[in-house]
Amino acid sequence: MYNGFFGLKENPFNLSPDPSFLYRSPQHEEALANLIYGVQSRKGFIVLTGEVGTGKTTMLECLRDYLEQAGVEFAFIFNSRITSEQFFEMIAYDLDLRCQRNSKTEVLFALNQLLIQQANEGRTSVLIVDEAHNLEWDVLEEIRLLGNLENPRIGKLLQIILSGQPELDRKLDAPNLRQLKQRIVLRCGLQPLTLKESSEYIDSRLVHAGIENQTIFPEPLLAEIHLRTQGIPRLINAVCDNMLLAAFAEETKVCTVEMLDEVSKDMRLEWPGRRNRVRGQSEFEASGLSQGD
Repeated sequence: MYNGFFGLKENPFNLSPDPSFLYRSPQHEEALANLIYGVQSRKGFIVLTGEVGTGKTTMLECLRDYLEQAGVEFAFIFNSRITSEQFFEMIAYDLDLRCQRNSKTEVLFALNQLLIQQANEGRTSVLIVDEAHNLEWDVLEEIRLLGNLENPRIGKLLQIILSGQPELDRKLDAPNLRQLKQRIVLRCGLQPLTLKESSEYIDSRLVHAGIENQTIFPEPLLAEIHLRTQGIPRLINAVCDNMLLAAFAEETKVCTVEMLDEVSKDMRLEWPGRRNRVRGQSEFEASGLSQGD
């Protein structure tokens, strides 16, 4: 709606994960490099964790792009609230296995055959599981057993990437999953962006969408956006998108703190110091004084 008004080629703050908008902060570069290295080196189990909205799925989408370009076979499990039977069906579907897909036995035979064939051709295969913190215990055990597929000369035949919220780490610490935990060779973690990174993140998305040297979000406002979103990329996107819409409605090309206040209220954002600020404003208004008094 507002793209033409601001001279944008596309929406800079779309909530859907888009690898083309990847902001290459040091931690995101490191996480992506570790994922690719883990696959190339046949490390077996790799775990990617981070709080909600920190960019885990975007990392996985970037990895998928790499795997497709490299011609690597992979299965992507995006719905982790599944049974063991559904887990094997999804693997069979994604890898296009020629077998009875609702039969665990047939899927395992077909999968093993594919992995051996890929290994003989000097290639590997990858299983990616998003939202892995939601996996049931029995599904995690099946995943652990898949990690046992290996060749003494080549190494692990299937590279398994588990991505999830910090609850995944706590789940893997459970005594009944100690065998799986011991097989994890690489761990990557994503943290909220710093103030500097948040500003660069917003600038980079606007540049990608067609605006160089943006003046829509003044520097003091960028700092306030970082505070209220706590550096969470998904929240930054939602806040900035709503503020651009508000600016468009007011026919101005510069966003303001007042717009941010309204957006924060609509989104019910909580941030450090918010309650004290709101309490102070309420007391000020209740006193009946105006700013000029």
